[in-house]
Amino acid sequence: MIDQATIDRILDAAQIVDVVSEFVTLRRRGVNYVGLCPFHNEKTPSFSVSPSKGLCKCFSCGKGGNVVHFIMEHEQLSYYEALKWLAKKYNIEIKERELTDEEKQAHSLRESLFVVNQFAAEYFQDILYNHIDGQRIGMTYLRSRGFRDDIIKKFQLGYSLDNRDALARTALQKGYKEDFLVKTGLCYRKDDGTLHDRFWGRVIFPVHTLSGKVVAFGGRVLNAATKNVQMKYVNSPESEIYHKSRELYGIYFAKQEIVRQDRCFLVEGYTDVISMHQSGIENVVASSGTALTSEQIRLIHRFTNNITVLYDGDGAGIKASIRGIDMLLEEGMNVKVCLLPDGDDPDSFARKHNSTDYQAYINEHEVDFIRFKTNLLMEEAGKDPIKRAGLISSIVKSISVIPDAIVRSVYTRECSQLLQMEEKILTEAVAKLIEQAQENKFKENQRKQQQALRAQENAGKTVTVTPANPTENQETSVPQETPGILPPSPDTPPVPPTEEAPTPAEEYLSYIPLEGNEQKVFYLREQALVRMLIRYGEKVMCYLEDENGAERPLTVIECISTGLKEDELQFHNALDRRVLKEAEMHLQDAGFVAERYFLSHPDPDISKLAAEMVSDRYQLSKYHSKGQKILTDEERLYELVPRLLIDFKMSIVEEEMKHTMQALNNPDVYNDPQKCQEIMKHYRELQLIQISMVQKAGDRVVLPSSI
Repeated sequence: MIDQATIDRILDAAQIVDVVSEFVTLRRRGVNYVGLCPFHNEKTPSFSVSPSKGLCKCFSCGKGGNVVHFIMEHEQLSYYEALKWLAKKYNIEIKERELTDEEKQAHSLRESLFVVNQFAAEYFQDILYNHIDGQRIGMTYLRSRGFRDDIIKKFQLGYSLDNRDALARTALQKGYKEDFLVKTGLCYRKDDGTLHDRFWGRVIFPVHTLSGKVVAFGGRVLNAATKNVQMKYVNSPESEIYHKSRELYGIYFAKQEIVRQDRCFLVEGYTDVISMHQSGIENVVASSGTALTSEQIRLIHRFTNNITVLYDGDGAGIKASIRGIDMLLEEGMNVKVCLLPDGDDPDSFARKHNSTDYQAYINEHEVDFIRFKTNLLMEEAGKDPIKRAGLISSIVKSISVIPDAIVRSVYTRECSQLLQMEEKILTEAVAKLIEQAQENKFKENQRKQQQALRAQENAGKTVTVTPANPTENQETSVPQETPGILPPSPDTPPVPPTEEAPTPAEEYLSYIPLEGNEQKVFYLREQALVRMLIRYGEKVMCYLEDENGAERPLTVIECISTGLKEDELQFHNALDRRVLKEAEMHLQDAGFVAERYFLSHPDPDISKLAAEMVSDRYQLSKYHSKGQKILTDEERLYELVPRLLIDFKMSIVEEEMKHTMQALNNPDVYNDPQKCQEIMKHYRELQLIQISMVQKAGDRVVLPSSI
């Protein structure tokens, strides 16, 4: 477990803009930075990074948080792993205590698989450099391909022995579990139960994630060692950490250069990437022989809008990859295609030319994809009218997926000239396809909304007939209180739920359904209170006199907490109740700052909520604020918080009364006199609370109820 001092040092050193820039191309907008969200597919930047607050947030999908939680979300790491990732980036020494046996066993499966992969990568490299067969077979092959030693080391290339269980035996001897060797795909079990290596007798190409972790391997057959093997390449199978459709070979080594050049080259294989790197062209990635997927495209789109696809000179496989290029167009990318000379692929061409010559050739011969596709299919169609009609339909379809209307118009005009057709006909065909696609999308969205609505209705019915909140006892236990300004480490063993004493929150009676109230007045007002609590929780609103006449500060947390308790009310949302509970627990801690505490919380649900509450999409410009004094929310907490509190209490009581009466309509209730009495009692209690709040408000009128 990382000690608190080290956590503080990591958080102080980690700059949100610096970290996010490794994965997203950011552009300054005022005091903040914006870019395309890395967590969902978008064409207009809505991902905002605030250096002053140390926060990032997507105002489209809602994901965000501080620098730790960005890494957690992006790299799918735990809180502890994300801290280690940042510590490594900023060269901060990690001071941690030795884990107990129970804690070692509690490590996640993902972490274990990454550890095993890292061991395998180091093992393959050791064999390549230090074993006689690695030098004689593996290194000889790599050097015959023209790879320099520095490039071999950079890409962490290795070699697997011809012995079919060499890796398995070494891993088991070092204490790695057989189950993890199988789950990573490094080994497989034969029918007799024995463990065999997947990559025996092959040169090894490790596949790295965007953050540099080894996630999978590719192995190339060497004829001298594996004469009876038919597959040229063997790749790691899908696993908990590896999804082929989401990874691009070389992206870890190329990302910075892609941003600098604002351009990405797309090739097919491992050696294509390595050879181009060696020639000096580093902004290159490979799809590893698989069809291009939308996830891979979004990965590239994070860094640039411009992509050039390099094809072999013989043109093999071009037609099969056209669909992938259509997907690139659909994502709004600027796609160009370059056909290399006959007999050359990106690998061989890179070995013959230096970076300057290679770049010059690409710049001279690359063409936009629409023109390339038109010329390619025109040659095939010849004078056959049926084939020409199919060609036109295919090109029109490619144009129709382009999101930018101006670009579509330009391509339509150009294709009308190339195909010698009226522009009007092509425009109408494009418009028809767009309309059809929009209609299909609308129908699909409508179907999903109906499914979600039915699910909400079913959930609402289930909850309404239940007197108590069914999920109250399922809340995640609150982390143990620790001094300081940060929440407790997730590595601290949680207290078993059975050992916790019941709290008033768990006894709260509510008939309001848990779901489907996000747009109700009371829920929006609850969110407004939570925003005040997270932003200004520890701030002093005003000073109150005690019995002795001494002034006592009243914080926002205390105001909200006591205000709810005096009327026996609580927040509707379980997460909001937990935030309030933790705020109450830590208010008296030295150095406690609510915003920092909740933003750095190890629970991603709380940290995301905090990021949402403290993020402002819009800020008043200096021009509009010049020459006038504008009161901030913090400056008027003394009037803002009490008003929000009374508004919330009024709205939740009204909502609770409505749903309480609805509960009486349930047959299981009105046929049971005891349940009816309990509900009526609860309703009368709510009426008394309502009257009390009206009297406090002073300007509200409540009409008498018919009951």
